[in-house]
Amino acid sequence: MNQPDQSDDDVLHAVASRKAALHLLPILCLVYFMAFVDRTNVGLAKTSLEADVGISAAAYGVGAGIFFLSYALLEVPSNLIMHRVGPRRWIARIALTWGALCACMMFVQDELSFYVVRFLLGAAEAGLYPALMYIITVWFSQKQRVTMVGIIYLAVCAGLALGGPIGGALMELHGAGGLFGWQWMFLVEGAITIVVAFVVLRMVPDRPADAPWLTEPEAEVLADRAVVRGAPAHTSLKGNVKVAFGRPFILALSAVYFANQVNSVAIQYNFPSIVESLDVEGSFLIGVVSGSVGIGAFIGVLVIPWFQRRVRNEMRVLMFVTVATALVAVAYAFSDGAVARILLIDLAMLLLIGVLPLYWSVAMARMSGLMAAAGLAFINMVGLLGGFVGPYLYGFAESTGSESAGFAVLVGASVVGVLLVPLLWRTVRAEDAATTGALVGVEGNK
Repeated sequence: MNQPDQSDDDVLHAVASRKAALHLLPILCLVYFMAFVDRTNVGLAKTSLEADVGISAAAYGVGAGIFFLSYALLEVPSNLIMHRVGPRRWIARIALTWGALCACMMFVQDELSFYVVRFLLGAAEAGLYPALMYIITVWFSQKQRVTMVGIIYLAVCAGLALGGPIGGALMELHGAGGLFGWQWMFLVEGAITIVVAFVVLRMVPDRPADAPWLTEPEAEVLADRAVVRGAPAHTSLKGNVKVAFGRPFILALSAVYFANQVNSVAIQYNFPSIVESLDVEGSFLIGVVSGSVGIGAFIGVLVIPWFQRRVRNEMRVLMFVTVATALVAVAYAFSDGAVARILLIDLAMLLLIGVLPLYWSVAMARMSGLMAAAGLAFINMVGLLGGFVGPYLYGFAESTGSESAGFAVLVGASVVGVLLVPLLWRTVRAEDAATTGALVGVEGNK
């Protein structure tokens, strides 16, 4: 039998990739959109929760952040289970339980119940994002991944842009059926998420070989092109913990991502209250203005990966974006106009969200199989700890009565990110040099 030449193989791969993108990405985006809406619309309820059940700003910061604490603690175990049972069933389970717990937010009565439900919500959602990233490593080649991750981040942009208006509109149901507006918001959003869980269970194959809409040659070429040559591909964590979690570039990337998430999550959870403090009135209007960060994020996930493809140097682009983020944070600290502050926050989110596909591209290029499932979960776990620290520090700063203290949190995290990127650059170079040396050694022994 004649083997197809390279051009035929490339055409086959392009056709199969388009099929995979059209079948998978809309569903993955829908799942992540609901995750972001359910996760961040608690910001819209911040003022109402204080008025209706007595949750203070400091307690809100703890509750908003504690979601990320439980999420982070269970991130790695969740993704290891996902690798064993398959992403289809595990993502559906995640969506089902987090949807139910989102609806349970309507029963919050005090600070303790707020903490408990938020903690359980984070535990339920643990593993979702690295599971989505794992699907990308199974279905798409390294050259395609930054684009595919960028498309998934469009769900984040949509969640930021549309989640606020949707949540604000639901809160306008205040008084209907004897419920507060924020109770309606959590109930409806939780119910929709449960429906999404069944969509995932029915429509997302675990791997190319399981897809009824691919031919056998298409499934084979997708699986083959998704393999990262030279990346550690151990099938057990036993004896390989350092490979999965302790490689220097993984630790450095995790630290950079931590700094990013301190700022990103602090902004997401507090922007509605910042908008309200600028004399914007009405839940729906506050939601609409708060949704402007989604427009910034949308531009970011389109422009920054495009810029990276033009420059062809991920680390140089990472450094540029990280420095720009620090400069925006400083400008925000010194601004005092309402419009200027809103625009600067939008610009910050453009940079903070737009750079994320590059983080995951750097990681995916150096991981495969079980090591990818474990390593991606570890990186996201550290980032989630930043998601806990950000709202906590911002809420604590607010409780001191000093608005500038909140700005200091944003500036400080940005500066830490700038200092960490050169370390990441060095560790990535060292990892690639070691991988190249190993491949040369293997070839020499053949």
